[in-house]
Amino acid sequence: MDRLWSPWRSQYIQTFGTEQEGKGCVFCEALASSDDDARFLVRRHLHCFTMLNLYPYNSGHLLIIPHQHTGSYADLSQEAYSEMTGLLRDWMRVLETVMHPQGFNIGSNVGRVGGAGIDQHVHMHIVPRWSGDANFMPVIADTKVISESMDDTMRKLRAAYDALDVHSSDPEH
Repeated sequence: MDRLWSPWRSQYIQTFGTEQEGKGCVFCEALASSDDDARFLVRRHLHCFTMLNLYPYNSGHLLIIPHQHTGSYADLSQEAYSEMTGLLRDWMRVLETVMHPQGFNIGSNVGRVGGAGIDQHVHMHIVPRWSGDANFMPVIADTKVISESMDDTMRKLRAAYDALDVHSSDPEH
C-alpha cells in the first residue's frame, strides 16, 4: 500500500489546540467578523458559509461550515445539513470551472480522535486534486507548495460563483 504523508498536518494538530485554549471558535469568529477578506470567507449562505482553509492541502481547499456551532452532524438542523450537501455540489462545480482539478477529496474529520483540528464546530472539506500534486517538498523540506495566493483564489472563486448562478441559498437571493 502506498502512503501519502503530510507531516505539516501533525504539527498543526498538535499546536492548534494549545494555541486556541480558552479562545472562542475560529469559525464563529470568522462568521461574526465584518472583514470577510481577512478571514478568507468566500461566501455567506443562508445556513452555512464557505471559506478557504488557512492550512490548505492544495490551492482551492474550501471548507463548508454551518452557522450553527456544534461538534456533531447529528445535532445540525435539517436546513443546515441539507444546505451543506447542496453547497458541496455547487462549490465543486465552481472549483471545476476555475481550477480544472482532475479529482477531489471530500470529507469531514469529526472529533479530535477523528483528526479534526477544530473539533467543536463540524465542517466539510473540498480539496481539489491533480495528478502529481503530492511531491517531495512536504517530506524533505517540511514545506507545502501552494501555487496561487489565497487572495487570488478567493477572488476567482467568488467571481465564478456569481457567474455560474449557483447561489440559490444566499441570503440576498
